[in-house]
Amino acid sequence: MTFAEGAGRLAGFAGAVLGWSADRFWSATPAELAAVVTALAGDTPAPADAATVARLREAFPDG
Repeated sequence: MTFAEGAGRLAGFAGAVLGWSADRFWSATPAELAAVVTALAGDTPAPADAATVARLREAFPDG
């Protein structure tokens, strides 16, 4: 995906989901956009720790 395609996709998301105008999107910093998206997404689960990964590898071996 090119920068222009990614930016267009994010601008569409910001308009449709956040109600942002194009001017608001282009004046926002990446950190501001990320903060709003993170707040909307809510709590995300922590990544699996080493013990969990080891149990999964044992339960579901590759090959």
